[in-house]
Amino acid sequence: MEKEHKPVTIKDIARIAGVSHSTVSRSLNNSSLISQATKQRIQKIAKELNFVFDSSARSLSTGRTGSVAVIFPELFDYFGNSLYMGMLIQGVRHGFDRFSIDSIATFAKNEYTGESNIRRLISRRKIDGLLIVHPEIDPGDWEYIEKSGIPFVVLHFKPRSYDYSHMNYLFTDHVYGGELATRRLIESGCRKILCLSEDSVEPQFQERTDGYKRALAEAGIPFDARLVKKGMVSFEFGYRTILEMQDRLHEIDGIFAEADLVAIGCIEALKGLSVSIPGDIPVIGYDDTELGAVFHPPLTTIHQPREEHAGLACARLVELIEGAGDPPMQLIVKPQLIERESCP
Repeated sequence: MEKEHKPVTIKDIARIAGVSHSTVSRSLNNSSLISQATKQRIQKIAKELNFVFDSSARSLSTGRTGSVAVIFPELFDYFGNSLYMGMLIQGVRHGFDRFSIDSIATFAKNEYTGESNIRRLISRRKIDGLLIVHPEIDPGDWEYIEKSGIPFVVLHFKPRSYDYSHMNYLFTDHVYGGELATRRLIESGCRKILCLSEDSVEPQFQERTDGYKRALAEAGIPFDARLVKKGMVSFEFGYRTILEMQDRLHEIDGIFAEADLVAIGCIEALKGLSVSIPGDIPVIGYDDTELGAVFHPPLTTIHQPREEHAGLACARLVELIEGAGDPPMQLIVKPQLIERESCP
């Protein structure tokens, strides 16, 4: 009788290569955190062992489904939020495709019945793991997830009502992002900077505003609460704010909009008022969406490392599914300034 071969796992590749599980997963996901030489060596080992293409056999032998669930926020339905989220989720899809894993995209709850989609997927054993991209999972669902023992990773949103200090997570340093944008405006000579934020309890927008305040303080510029406006993440919010301030535009000399779509609304209103961008008022956005790159003038913005985040989150979830026992991966990545034409 022919000897049965066990499926190759990340642990096997790590043992052969003499590296950690994390290094293998990140190498297979082409992460920039791993040197090119190490990635090439590990990818060569994986290819020789047929790791990528043996997922169906692996699923049969282990009893796994070969699928994971990606839990979206309900705000994904709104255009302003979906611009960035759409790009993030695209990165997630590509990340799981690298490992030949299917992803089931869903909201936390069924919008018609109110039933927990998370509990349903876990209890029916439809998935091997969860990628949580949601700011407000019900505490009862969090408890259910942890009691079930199913592997999970938290991406982008910090849980608002549950302790995540022990979890695997990847977030952006939004305080640094807000500071980076504001500092760039100050370097351009701005001193009276309008800050447009989201009117919500979502921590990332408060963090961006905190970064704005920090940059002002570092430059010795007094904080003026009247220059912070809050509203929806929408083109209309930016456009309407400028129109409402048109008789007081002399009171500002720069704009930091905490979302690209808001920044674009500001620019469109300013152009309608014959205000030059960046000549009269420089504008900086946040998120680095494709729309900002093709708008006129092209938008200077803050780039969240969504591709890196998505890839690392997917790779870490695969590690956990494969049984990796490393300490939790807890990364807070700094965003980058993307220089275009809306700020000199």
